[in-house]
Amino acid sequence: MEERIEEQTAPVEDEKTLEQLFSELEAVTGALEAESSLEKSFQLYHRGMDMLKACSDRIDRVEKQIQVLDEKGEAHELQ
Repeated sequence: MEERIEEQTAPVEDEKTLEQLFSELEAVTGALEAESSLEKSFQLYHRGMDMLKACSDRIDRVEKQIQVLDEKGEAHELQ
C-alpha cells in the first residue's frame, strides 16, 4: 500500500485525461479515509487539492471551447 501512495503524491501531469485525474482523485480520497499518519494525510490532502484544481482547469478549458448553435444554425462560443 505504501508504494501506491507514493505514486499518488507525484506531480499532476497535464497529459492525463480528465477521467484519469478523477480516478486518481478517488484513489487519494480512499487513501485519506484509511490513512492514520497525520503527515501522510497532509501529503494526500495536498495531492488531492492539486488534482481537483487540475480537473477544474481542464473543465474550464472545455467549457470555453463548446459552441452553441443559434436559431439560424450559426455556431457561437458558449459564454
